[in-house]
Amino acid sequence: MSEQTLILYSSVDGQTIKIIDRIKQSIVGDVTVLNIDEQPEVDFNSYQKVLVGASIRYGNFRPNMLKFVNQHKAQLESVANAFFVVCLTARKPEKALPENNTYMKKFEQLSSWQPQLKAVFAGALLYSRYNWWQTLLIQLIMKMTGGSTDKTKDIELTDWQKVESFSLQFAALSAPAHDKN
Repeated sequence: MSEQTLILYSSVDGQTIKIIDRIKQSIVGDVTVLNIDEQPEVDFNSYQKVLVGASIRYGNFRPNMLKFVNQHKAQLESVANAFFVVCLTARKPEKALPENNTYMKKFEQLSSWQPQLKAVFAGALLYSRYNWWQTLLIQLIMKMTGGSTDKTKDIELTDWQKVESFSLQFAALSAPAHDKN
C-alpha cells in the first residue's frame, strides 16, 4: 500500500498553491490537497503525512487556518507533519529562517500544534492582481521595508531551491515517536 499524504493550505493569491505543486513532485504515493478555508472534513486516519501551508496577508494568517490546526492538533501530531509560511518578509535571507521569522513566531504563539518540520518561503509581489487600495497599502509596506514599489511588474520572490530542499526533508519525515507511558 502506498503512503498517503495530505496537504492542507490557506492561500490568498495562489503562491502557496504554486509552492505546494512543487513540493508534490518529491512526494511518493498518493497526495490529497485541500483548502482549509473551505473547512474540509478530514479523516486523518487515512494519511501517514500531513503538510500545512499558509500565506500571510497584511501581517496575518487567515483565521480558518489557525482555527483548523488548533482544532486538529492531536490528529496532526499523530502522523509525520510539517508546516510552512509564505510571506514577503522572507525575501530577506535572515527573515527566511523559521527561528528568525516574525510570522513563524506568531504561529508558534497562536497555535497549540508545533510541527516537526517548519519552513518559511518568500511569496510573490503581484501588483497586477491588487486593487488600487491594496496596491497603495502594499507599496507603503514595501517602501518601509525596502521592497519593490514598482507597480508595473509582478515579482516572484520564492527561492525554489529552498522549496526543493524542504520537499526532500518532508519526503524523508517519519511519524513522531509518542510516549506510551
